[in-house]
Amino acid sequence: MTLASPQDPGMISGAVTIRRALISVSDKTGLIEFAQALHGFGIEILSTGGTAKALAEAGIAVREVSDVTGFPEIMDGRVKTLHPHIHGGILARRADAEHRKAMEAHGIEGIDLVVITLYPFVQTVSSGADFATCIENIDIGGPAMIRAAAKNHNDVTVITDIADYGRVIAEMNAQKGAVGPELRRALAMDAFSLTASYDSSISTWMAAQTGETAPKRFSVAGRLKQKLRYGENPHQAASLYVMDHSPRPGAASAKQVQGKELSYNNINDTNAAFELVAEFDAPAVAIIKHANPCGVAVSGDPVSAYRKALLCDPVSAFGGIIAVNRPLSADLARAITERFVEVIIAPAIEADALEVLKKKENIRVLDAGSLPDPRATYQTLARIAGGFLVQDADTHALDPATLKVATARAPSEKEMADLLFAFRVCKHVKSNAIVYAKDGATVGIGAGQMSRVDSCRIAAWKAQEAAKSAGLAEPLTTGSVVASDAFFPFADGLIAAAEAGVTAVIQPGGSIRDQEVIDAANERGLAMVLTGIRHFRH
Repeated sequence: MTLASPQDPGMISGAVTIRRALISVSDKTGLIEFAQALHGFGIEILSTGGTAKALAEAGIAVREVSDVTGFPEIMDGRVKTLHPHIHGGILARRADAEHRKAMEAHGIEGIDLVVITLYPFVQTVSSGADFATCIENIDIGGPAMIRAAAKNHNDVTVITDIADYGRVIAEMNAQKGAVGPELRRALAMDAFSLTASYDSSISTWMAAQTGETAPKRFSVAGRLKQKLRYGENPHQAASLYVMDHSPRPGAASAKQVQGKELSYNNINDTNAAFELVAEFDAPAVAIIKHANPCGVAVSGDPVSAYRKALLCDPVSAFGGIIAVNRPLSADLARAITERFVEVIIAPAIEADALEVLKKKENIRVLDAGSLPDPRATYQTLARIAGGFLVQDADTHALDPATLKVATARAPSEKEMADLLFAFRVCKHVKSNAIVYAKDGATVGIGAGQMSRVDSCRIAAWKAQEAAKSAGLAEPLTTGSVVASDAFFPFADGLIAAAEAGVTAVIQPGGSIRDQEVIDAANERGLAMVLTGIRHFRH
């Protein structure tokens, strides 16, 4: 047995020559080429079952881990690398005389490079595999070796991503077979991030299996998709991470097929827009600014829906985010590009639409692949100082049969259709939220005000301005309906809506002054239904 010559304690952080590598990978992509490069440096390669077989079949000299441990792989491969001859070789501090003495006494050979890709747990869960199969795809030996190598990165290089093969070989070419301290530390950071993410995915899955909605510890893990130019403002750093265990399609996972780099605000607004249009079965378009809709409509076709949505607030729509719940067609692309927009997202992008969009090459175009299920449960997180808030997403679907008619007059069929539409939109507007709607389109939206009556008045005023810009004789709100995300605490909000020209109202109810509000509606001949469901959005 030979030991790597000890480094001087003062040189621990210097370049470390690779003499022996342990490779055990579930993803064999690039394995043979990487191993051949290691062989070219005269490095001895240790490996486990499947990886060892692949290397041997490629004619690369490889030593089985079981030869090093003197113990066979057992229990269907559950136990193979959990052995002092492996972990001692990884964890030994080469500059520590007592560690070297222990290695000599117990016949432990140093391992300078550890290359591990973990069992594909997330992919197995995503495939719909049964419980037992998912359990068997929880890697044990891999994370143990990764953590050991990352802990001892002063002496050991650890690779956990096949994308780093070329990076390490380039370093070794430049360093004559050695890896420098900066790269070792960077790879160690990546390694600990991976094991944390891996365990987070497992704990999230296990919580779902047990039905636990509030586990004692809540972990969140994401994979870096891209660094962003900045956050909400230029002085804030920002990045986009994708959660591997979340199959929900949207802005985070969508493929950008055209346009400038996405910003933090682009992504946040695009997410809001896409979640909104997914609410509707009919062709729907939403136009979003600052995470609030400034126009939403459903119609018989997406182009008509877009035109109706745009009429609600064309001024705010300038530079907005457009979401559609149908494949983006050339006709819709032509309509959208008549004005300046920042982002378009759709569940698919037709080829002829891309040809149209090429003329506006700066528009960011996202192909989401599919629509999110508006009824599928998931959790949302909000960071606060010292912690974070977790809640179930607001995926409640209103059942028309549960609505309670509170006024002397019930809504007409047409009014009811618009009320249900408006209340769905209301769920996606920042509170206090008021939405006026008519003929399947928003005609006035009041968002984020501190008082509900102000939201009513602002929405009506914006509708008047939109009517003026369109050359219409009367406000868009005339003959409309109104939705409120929470109850009217006083009658003043309802009265403001009535003055704007509404004929019907939908709201949760539940105020101690409900009767006062109902009386005000009856006095004005309005129909009003109560949902019993609130849709605050902060």
